[in-house]
Amino acid sequence: MTDIATEPPRAHARIVYLGPVSPHWEVYGDYGDRTLLEEFRARALARLVLLPRDDPQFRRNRERIMRDAERENIGIEWDLGLPEAEG
Repeated sequence: MTDIATEPPRAHARIVYLGPVSPHWEVYGDYGDRTLLEEFRARALARLVLLPRDDPQFRRNRERIMRDAERENIGIEWDLGLPEAEG
C-alpha cells in the first residue's frame, strides 16, 4: 500500500446561493492566498453566473467546481440556502 499524505488546504472558500434573482451566487474567501482565491472565484462564478440551484446544469457545474477546488487544494463549503433535513 502507498501512504497518501494529506496536506491541509491552501485556502478555503464558501459558495453561497443568494436567491432566485440574479446574481444567484457569491464566492467568499475565508483564508488563504488572495490571488489563488480570486482566480478560483472567477472560474466558479463563470460556471454559476446564470444558474439557479434548481437548474439541471447546476449539478454538472458543481461537480466541475469541486474538481477544480480539489486540483488547487482549496477547501470549499456550499451554502445552498436549503433547510437542513430533520430527523
